[in-house]
Amino acid sequence: MGEKLNLYGFNNLTKSLSFNIYDVCYARSPREQRDYIAYIDGQYNSERLTKILTTLTDMIGAKVLNIAKQDYEPQGASVTILIAEGSMIPAGTTQLAHLDKSHVTVHTYPEYHPETCLATFRVDIDVATCGEITPLSTLDYLIGSFDSDIITLDYKVRGFTRDVNGHKLFLDHEIRSIQDFIDPETLLRYDAMDINVYAANLFHTRMMVKEIDLQNYLFKTDAYELPPKLRLEMTGNLRREMIEIFSNKNIF
Repeated sequence: MGEKLNLYGFNNLTKSLSFNIYDVCYARSPREQRDYIAYIDGQYNSERLTKILTTLTDMIGAKVLNIAKQDYEPQGASVTILIAEGSMIPAGTTQLAHLDKSHVTVHTYPEYHPETCLATFRVDIDVATCGEITPLSTLDYLIGSFDSDIITLDYKVRGFTRDVNGHKLFLDHEIRSIQDFIDPETLLRYDAMDINVYAANLFHTRMMVKEIDLQNYLFKTDAYELPPKLRLEMTGNLRREMIEIFSNKNIF
């Protein structure tokens, strides 16, 4: 982070971290696919997601102002938490938190198609902070909170603040890559690439898990009960699915 900046007034910079996490599963029959969707939907219901986000709020030193959560039919859940940095002053039914309002949101999207034998579970998370708080310190926690096969991350710093001399500051911390804020041990498990626009303070990173242990991707099936040729075919299908999600395009 370097030397602390001497600012005039409040830090008006908004730091937004958005990322998608994908979990892929091989479900061989329509029933297995439905069972997987029901299982993953139960594992990551709004109650569990609320606990993950409130822990994240504690990690960045913020306070929870309000929580809205919802489970959907047939599947999916959403949680939105309004947060503020530092101390707050009660004022009747309101909270005086000056300009440091921020929010954390999460939405889940279980999905499958009966012809592919593949099911995916996508988590969309957005953390927008204003003031001194930065969401980058929570990356390892969030990645570890989900089964993360493919991850896409976007970090954007918006607005500007001023130093005591009135000089505009469009970035208040050093950053070269989002990867610099992820544990090296975590990065070893993934292939990662960056697309950064430094002039716009926009940083993008994509990650895809390197090793596929087929057993970890089967639902209610033992990999060693399957013929070797079928195991190889299924592993190839999983890898192709991950590559297309990672690349954000249809390739095969």
